[in-house]
Amino acid sequence: MRLLIAPYSFKGSLSVLEAARAMERGIRKVFSTAECDLPPLADGGEGTVDALVNATGGVMHTENVHDPLGRPVRASWGLLGDGQTAVVEMAAASGLPLLAEHERNPLIASTFGTGELIATALDVLHKREGPKRLIIGIGGSATNDGGAGALCALGVRFFNAGGEEIAQGGAALADLAYIDTDGLNPLLERTEILVACDVDNPLTGDRGASAIFGPQKGATPEMVAQLDGALARFAELARAAAKKDMANSPGAGAAGGLGAGLLFFTPAVLRPGIGIVLEATRFDARVR
Repeated sequence: MRLLIAPYSFKGSLSVLEAARAMERGIRKVFSTAECDLPPLADGGEGTVDALVNATGGVMHTENVHDPLGRPVRASWGLLGDGQTAVVEMAAASGLPLLAEHERNPLIASTFGTGELIATALDVLHKREGPKRLIIGIGGSATNDGGAGALCALGVRFFNAGGEEIAQGGAALADLAYIDTDGLNPLLERTEILVACDVDNPLTGDRGASAIFGPQKGATPEMVAQLDGALARFAELARAAAKKDMANSPGAGAAGGLGAGLLFFTPAVLRPGIGIVLEATRFDARVR
Protein backbone atom coordinates (compact mmCIF):
# COMPACT_ATOMS: atom_id res chain seq x y z
CA MET A 1 0.00 0.00 0.00
CA ARG A 2 1.29 3.46 -0.92
CA LEU A 3 0.06 6.63 0.75
CA LEU A 4 0.71 10.30 0.02
CA ILE A 5 0.58 12.44 3.17
CA ALA A 6 0.46 16.11 2.22
CA PRO A 7 -1.00 18.29 4.98
CA TYR A 8 -1.22 22.07 4.89
CA SER A 9 -0.84 24.64 7.68
CA PHE A 10 -1.65 23.77 11.30
CA LYS A 11 -0.89 27.25 12.59
CA GLY A 12 -0.34 27.59 16.30
CA SER A 13 -0.15 23.85 16.91
CA LEU A 14 2.17 21.82 14.65
CA SER A 15 4.48 22.43 11.74
CA VAL A 16 3.26 20.76 8.55
CA LEU A 17 6.09 18.23 8.81
CA GLU A 18 5.18 17.38 12.42
CA ALA A 19 1.56 16.92 11.33
CA ALA A 20 2.60 14.68 8.44
CA ARG A 21 4.76 12.52 10.69
CA ALA A 22 1.93 12.19 13.21
CA MET A 23 -0.36 11.00 10.40
CA GLU A 24 2.31 8.53 9.26
CA ARG A 25 2.60 7.09 12.79
CA GLY A 26 -1.17 6.61 12.89
CA ILE A 27 -1.18 4.87 9.51
CA ARG A 28 1.64 2.54 10.47
CA LYS A 29 -0.28 1.34 13.54
CA VAL A 30 -2.76 -0.19 11.10
CA PHE A 31 -0.68 -0.73 7.94
CA SER A 32 2.82 -1.42 9.26
CA THR A 33 4.34 -2.06 5.83
CA ALA A 34 2.77 0.91 4.08
CA GLU A 35 5.02 3.02 1.84
CA CYS A 36 4.48 6.63 2.94
CA ASP A 37 5.49 9.72 0.98
CA LEU A 38 5.47 12.96 2.99
CA PRO A 39 5.54 16.17 0.91
CA PRO A 40 4.01 18.72 3.34
CA LEU A 41 2.54 21.77 1.58
CA ALA A 42 2.70 25.53 2.10
CA ASP A 43 1.72 28.69 0.23
CA GLY A 44 4.66 31.03 0.81
CA GLY A 45 4.03 31.80 4.48
CA GLU A 46 5.35 30.05 7.55
CA GLY A 47 6.44 26.50 6.82
CA THR A 48 7.39 27.04 3.19
CA VAL A 49 11.10 26.44 3.73
CA ASP A 50 10.46 23.32 5.83
CA ALA A 51 7.98 21.96 3.30
CA LEU A 52 10.26 22.41 0.29
CA VAL A 53 13.48 21.28 1.97
CA ASN A 54 11.90 18.12 3.35
CA ALA A 55 10.04 17.28 0.16
CA THR A 56 13.16 17.60 -2.02
CA GLY A 57 15.83 16.21 0.31
CA GLY A 58 17.44 19.61 0.71
CA VAL A 59 19.52 21.24 3.44
CA MET A 60 18.59 23.88 6.00
CA HIS A 61 20.90 26.84 6.69
CA THR A 62 20.56 29.09 9.74
CA GLU A 63 21.87 32.66 9.84
CA ASN A 64 22.19 35.56 12.25
CA VAL A 65 20.01 38.37 10.89
CA HIS A 66 17.75 41.13 12.25
CA ASP A 67 14.09 40.91 13.25
CA PRO A 68 11.48 43.56 12.29
CA LEU A 69 12.66 45.85 15.09
CA GLY A 70 16.36 45.45 14.32
CA ARG A 71 17.17 42.94 17.06
CA PRO A 72 19.39 39.91 16.42
CA VAL A 73 17.48 36.76 15.47
CA ARG A 74 18.36 33.32 14.12
CA ALA A 75 16.53 32.59 10.89
CA SER A 76 16.65 29.67 8.48
CA TRP A 77 16.55 29.35 4.71
CA GLY A 78 16.84 26.25 2.57
CA LEU A 79 18.84 24.84 -0.31
CA LEU A 80 16.65 22.38 -2.18
CA GLY A 81 17.64 18.92 -3.27
CA ASP A 82 18.54 20.02 -6.80
CA GLY A 83 21.37 22.12 -5.37
CA GLN A 84 20.39 25.03 -7.60
CA THR A 85 17.30 26.38 -5.86
CA ALA A 86 17.24 28.34 -2.62
CA VAL A 87 14.10 29.16 -0.66
CA VAL A 88 13.65 32.04 1.78
CA GLU A 89 10.52 32.86 3.75
CA MET A 90 10.20 36.38 5.08
CA ALA A 91 8.27 35.15 8.11
CA ALA A 92 11.55 33.75 9.47
CA ALA A 93 13.18 37.19 9.73
CA SER A 94 10.39 39.76 9.34
CA GLY A 95 7.34 37.84 10.51
CA LEU A 96 4.56 38.83 12.86
CA PRO A 97 5.20 35.87 15.22
CA LEU A 98 8.61 37.37 16.06
CA LEU A 99 6.91 40.26 17.87
CA ALA A 100 4.83 40.35 21.04
CA GLU A 101 1.44 41.93 20.48
CA HIS A 102 2.47 45.18 22.19
CA GLU A 103 5.53 45.41 19.91
CA ARG A 104 3.61 45.42 16.64
CA ASN A 105 4.25 48.74 14.93
CA PRO A 106 4.41 48.90 11.12
CA LEU A 107 5.62 52.51 11.31
CA ILE A 108 9.07 51.22 12.33
CA ALA A 109 9.05 47.50 11.45
CA SER A 110 11.54 46.64 8.70
CA THR A 111 12.16 43.87 6.16
CA PHE A 112 15.95 44.32 6.50
CA GLY A 113 16.40 40.80 7.92
CA THR A 114 14.64 39.29 4.92
CA GLY A 115 17.10 41.07 2.65
CA GLU A 116 19.96 39.65 4.71
CA LEU A 117 18.61 36.13 4.18
CA ILE A 118 18.24 36.75 0.44
CA ALA A 119 21.80 38.07 0.17
CA THR A 120 23.20 35.03 1.99
CA ALA A 121 21.20 32.60 -0.15
CA LEU A 122 22.40 34.33 -3.33
CA ASP A 123 26.03 34.06 -2.22
CA VAL A 124 25.70 30.33 -1.58
CA LEU A 125 23.80 29.68 -4.83
CA HIS A 126 26.32 31.48 -7.01
CA LYS A 127 29.22 29.44 -5.70
CA ARG A 128 27.58 26.41 -7.33
CA GLU A 129 27.43 25.34 -10.97
CA GLY A 130 24.33 25.55 -13.14
CA PRO A 131 21.28 27.81 -13.33
CA LYS A 132 20.20 29.61 -10.17
CA ARG A 133 16.69 29.95 -8.82
CA LEU A 134 15.47 31.71 -5.68
CA ILE A 135 12.00 31.20 -4.21
CA ILE A 136 10.88 33.90 -1.76
CA GLY A 137 7.80 33.26 0.37
CA ILE A 138 6.31 36.55 1.49
CA GLY A 139 3.46 35.55 3.79
CA GLY A 140 3.14 36.42 7.49
CA SER A 141 4.92 39.77 7.55
CA ALA A 142 5.02 42.29 10.40
CA THR A 143 6.09 45.07 8.05
CA ASN A 144 4.71 47.83 5.83
CA ASP A 145 7.89 49.31 4.34
CA GLY A 146 7.47 48.50 0.64
CA GLY A 147 10.40 46.13 0.93
CA ALA A 148 12.75 49.10 1.42
CA GLY A 149 14.47 47.38 4.34
CA ALA A 150 15.15 44.24 2.31
CA LEU A 151 16.37 46.31 -0.62
CA CYS A 152 18.66 48.23 1.72
CA ALA A 153 20.26 44.93 2.79
CA LEU A 154 20.69 44.15 -0.91
CA GLY A 155 22.57 47.37 -1.62
CA VAL A 156 19.91 49.97 -2.45
CA ARG A 157 20.20 53.29 -0.58
CA PHE A 158 17.29 55.57 0.32
CA PHE A 159 17.91 59.27 0.93
CA ASN A 160 15.89 62.24 2.20
CA ALA A 161 16.07 65.76 0.76
CA GLY A 162 19.00 66.57 3.02
CA GLY A 163 21.10 63.76 1.53
CA GLU A 164 20.85 61.57 4.64
CA GLU A 165 19.77 57.94 4.55
CA ILE A 166 16.27 57.53 5.93
CA ALA A 167 15.40 55.38 8.93
CA GLN A 168 14.04 51.85 8.69
CA GLY A 169 10.28 51.25 8.69
CA GLY A 170 7.20 52.29 6.77
CA ALA A 171 6.79 55.79 8.20
CA ALA A 172 10.26 56.94 7.10
CA LEU A 173 9.33 56.47 3.44
CA ALA A 174 7.35 59.71 3.65
CA ASP A 175 10.72 61.53 3.79
CA LEU A 176 12.11 59.76 0.74
CA ALA A 177 13.61 62.03 -1.91
CA TYR A 178 16.03 59.84 -3.88
CA ILE A 179 16.77 56.13 -4.42
CA ASP A 180 20.30 55.07 -5.35
CA THR A 181 20.45 51.62 -6.97
CA ASP A 182 24.15 51.67 -7.94
CA GLY A 183 25.03 49.21 -5.18
CA LEU A 184 22.20 46.74 -5.84
CA ASN A 185 23.47 43.17 -5.53
CA PRO A 186 24.36 42.10 -9.12
CA LEU A 187 23.59 38.45 -8.36
CA LEU A 188 19.89 39.28 -8.42
CA GLU A 189 19.94 39.84 -12.19
CA ARG A 190 21.64 36.48 -12.69
CA THR A 191 18.98 34.58 -10.75
CA GLU A 192 15.48 33.42 -11.59
CA ILE A 193 13.38 34.81 -8.74
CA LEU A 194 9.93 33.43 -7.97
CA VAL A 195 7.91 35.18 -5.27
CA ALA A 196 5.29 33.03 -3.56
CA CYS A 197 2.34 35.35 -3.04
CA ASP A 198 -1.27 34.48 -2.19
CA VAL A 199 -2.91 37.91 -2.60
CA ASP A 200 -3.46 40.23 -5.57
CA ASN A 201 -3.68 43.60 -3.79
CA PRO A 202 -2.03 46.71 -5.26
CA LEU A 203 0.50 48.69 -3.26
CA THR A 204 -1.71 51.61 -2.20
CA GLY A 205 -5.34 52.71 -1.95
CA ASP A 206 -8.44 51.12 -0.46
CA ARG A 207 -7.20 47.62 -1.35
CA GLY A 208 -3.56 48.37 -0.72
CA ALA A 209 -1.03 47.02 1.74
CA SER A 210 -1.73 49.55 4.49
CA ALA A 211 -5.53 49.54 4.37
CA ILE A 212 -6.05 45.79 4.11
CA PHE A 213 -3.15 44.32 6.08
CA GLY A 214 -1.94 47.20 8.26
CA PRO A 215 -4.45 46.70 11.10
CA GLN A 216 -3.36 43.10 11.76
CA LYS A 217 0.19 44.44 12.14
CA GLY A 218 -0.82 46.98 14.75
CA ALA A 219 -1.82 49.96 12.60
CA THR A 220 -4.54 52.33 13.84
CA PRO A 221 -6.74 54.15 11.26
CA GLU A 222 -4.45 57.17 11.57
CA MET A 223 -1.40 55.00 11.00
CA VAL A 224 -3.01 53.36 7.96
CA ALA A 225 -3.42 56.77 6.32
CA GLN A 226 0.17 57.71 7.20
CA LEU A 227 1.57 54.45 5.86
CA ASP A 228 -0.46 54.59 2.66
CA GLY A 229 0.88 58.06 1.93
CA ALA A 230 4.42 56.89 2.64
CA LEU A 231 4.04 53.95 0.25
CA ALA A 232 2.66 56.28 -2.42
CA ARG A 233 5.82 58.36 -2.05
CA PHE A 234 7.94 55.21 -2.28
CA ALA A 235 6.10 54.17 -5.46
CA GLU A 236 6.70 57.57 -7.06
CA LEU A 237 10.46 57.48 -6.39
CA ALA A 238 10.76 53.77 -7.22
CA ARG A 239 9.07 54.39 -10.57
CA ALA A 240 11.70 56.99 -11.40
CA ALA A 241 14.63 54.89 -10.20
CA ALA A 242 13.56 51.59 -11.79
CA LYS A 243 12.01 53.16 -14.89
CA LYS A 244 8.94 50.97 -14.60
CA ASP A 245 5.64 51.19 -12.74
CA MET A 246 4.74 48.15 -10.65
CA ALA A 247 2.62 49.73 -7.91
CA ASN A 248 -0.67 48.49 -9.35
CA SER A 249 0.57 45.04 -10.31
CA PRO A 250 -1.37 42.20 -8.66
CA GLY A 251 0.45 41.29 -5.46
CA ALA A 252 2.39 44.55 -5.19
CA GLY A 253 0.71 45.15 -1.82
CA ALA A 254 1.64 41.73 -0.47
CA ALA A 255 3.75 41.60 2.71
CA GLY A 256 3.44 45.31 3.38
CA GLY A 257 4.60 46.14 -0.13
CA LEU A 258 7.58 43.78 -0.29
CA GLY A 259 5.91 42.45 -3.44
CA ALA A 260 6.23 45.90 -5.03
CA GLY A 261 9.80 46.37 -3.89
CA LEU A 262 10.87 43.09 -5.48
CA LEU A 263 8.96 43.84 -8.68
CA PHE A 264 10.51 47.30 -8.98
CA PHE A 265 14.14 46.40 -8.36
CA THR A 266 14.67 42.70 -9.13
CA PRO A 267 13.68 40.35 -11.98
CA ALA A 268 11.12 38.76 -9.66
CA VAL A 269 7.91 37.18 -10.90
CA LEU A 270 4.98 36.86 -8.46
CA ARG A 271 3.09 33.58 -8.56
CA PRO A 272 0.56 31.88 -6.27
CA GLY A 273 2.56 30.27 -3.51
CA ILE A 274 0.77 26.94 -3.57
CA GLY A 275 1.55 26.57 -7.28
CA ILE A 276 5.27 27.14 -6.68
CA VAL A 277 5.30 24.57 -3.87
CA LEU A 278 3.35 21.97 -5.87
CA GLU A 279 5.78 22.39 -8.76
CA ALA A 280 8.92 22.29 -6.63
CA THR A 281 7.78 19.15 -4.80
CA ARG A 282 6.77 17.42 -8.07
CA PHE A 283 3.37 16.92 -6.50
CA ASP A 284 1.53 15.77 -9.65
CA ALA A 285 4.08 13.02 -10.26
CA ARG A 286 3.87 11.92 -6.63
CA VAL A 287 0.08 11.71 -6.86
CA ARG A 288 0.34 9.55 -9.97
